Amino acid sequence: MSEELLSKKDLLELTGISYGQLYRWKRKDLIPEEWFIRKSTFTGQETFFPKERILERIDKIQKMKENLSLDELAEMFSPSVSELSLRKEEIVKRGIASETAFNLFLEIGKPGVEQFTFEAVLTVYLIEKLLRSGDINLEEAKMVIQVTNDYFKRLNQTNGELIIVRKLGISTCFIMSDGTDFSIEKDAKIIKRVAFTSVSEELRTNFL
Repeated sequence: MSEELLSKKDLLELTGISYGQLYRWKRKDLIPEEWFIRKSTFTGQETFFPKERILERIDKIQKMKENLSLDELAEMFSPSVSELSLRKEEIVKRGIASETAFNLFLEIGKPGVEQFTFEAVLTVYLIEKLLRSGDINLEEAKMVIQVTNDYFKRLNQTNGELIIVRKLGISTCFIMSDGTDFSIEKDAKIIKRVAFTSVSEELRTNFL
């Protein structure tokens, strides 16, 4: 099962941007490299994009580029902030996560740690969002924390997409790092798909 894709031709027509603008924004890291998906079609190789994410990103760029430089926008859209270090008290005070979400994270992820990196803050913020929305329960939250921590540790990046699946009351989750198509069991249901880049932008824009 794959995310709906949008061709480059349709993207340019829908947004009114030029080919040059699109690739300039790519060079400036305003649009992630992995969103440029090459696929074979009957006319040859064509470029496609994850429809919802690329349209949301271009809308943000167009609205904000009058007040921010491309370099400032690139910094805002950056999926990681290497220098970030926050204490639990500050994370809770800023409204990033509740005590409940944070205690779950500490139980599964980082017991005894006092300063938290961007990846850790991103994880606990994501858990807070999923719990508040009712998309997952506490046990599923623990599963997401474990998988997310392992992903960040192994790949040292925050560009993947978290996918939570449930069948007959049993849940599992995994993270895709390259937008690859995937298939799941019959009768299994995708509970949530979350792109880390989108959550990262929301976190940075609203709290950091």
